[in-house]
Amino acid sequence: MSIFIILLNWNGKQDTVECIESLQKVITSHHLIIVDNGSADGSKEAVRKKFPQVTWIENKKNLGYAEGNNVGIHYALRKEASFILILNNDTIVAPNFLEAFLETIEKNPNIAILGAKPHLYDHPKKLDHLGGMWNPRKGQFDLIGLRDGEEKWNCLRPLDYVCGCALFAKAEVFQKIGGFDPRFFLFWEESDWCFRAKRAGYVSYFCPEAKLWHKVSASFNRQKVSTTYFWWRNRLLWIKLNCKRKERYFLFSKIFFCEVCRLCKLYLFKKIQLFGEQILYPKKNFAEKKRCLQNYRAALLGVKDYIFNRFGPGSFLSR
Repeated sequence: MSIFIILLNWNGKQDTVECIESLQKVITSHHLIIVDNGSADGSKEAVRKKFPQVTWIENKKNLGYAEGNNVGIHYALRKEASFILILNNDTIVAPNFLEAFLETIEKNPNIAILGAKPHLYDHPKKLDHLGGMWNPRKGQFDLIGLRDGEEKWNCLRPLDYVCGCALFAKAEVFQKIGGFDPRFFLFWEESDWCFRAKRAGYVSYFCPEAKLWHKVSASFNRQKVSTTYFWWRNRLLWIKLNCKRKERYFLFSKIFFCEVCRLCKLYLFKKIQLFGEQILYPKKNFAEKKRCLQNYRAALLGVKDYIFNRFGPGSFLSR
């Protein structure tokens, strides 16, 4: 039995080092693969100097979260992995982390996909979220355990998808359905993968004993506009790929005629309002209002790129 852990790095040198340090305390034997997505912050030199035993795979450019992890998945499968763990580099794991996954599968051999119990790094007694359940009326996921106290969630539970900061699965699942869809690039890819797995007969569960502490999107904490763009574009792609025709028709009607129209109105109103205020109050700081306007624009650009079939990094990161 062999466990391969895939840690994707993109200009996250310090987070990656701290994550590896926590993995060194894990009591279960495993192989660690670092996949670097074209970092320019000295990650390679720092990690390889401190952890020369770690397998390092270097991509020449940023392939995104989905395809970057796929590189590691393909490597693990070639090495005949029994289990594969996709782990965010901005996490700190408990020493019995892998043992908890293995014990759960040993007691429940029909389970092939497990998520962890991620706590907030800055608030260790609170959860990030465990995963989600699809809400067909909203056209998005209801996040389970979001910011709850950790004591509320102590039982094994099936979910539509498990939080992608730590996704543990039997290698056979990846062999059967493949890796993440690279069109997503970032966000919604793990929920799409879990839904594809579900259609193939694999239900996802969250494992309450597998604890970690998540710094929550450390790579994007200053890039809210990017988050907005990918969330909107990939939400539409997800619906197209995973919803049946009747549900898809309902959701697209709702999103395009209600939500997108509302976004357009807000964007135009805020733009005109900001233009007027800048004339009337030229010395005032409008940074927050400009950020708000940028977010509306990013959402609309995400919708536009979905319509014109621009996926992967999309036009937002190509500008």
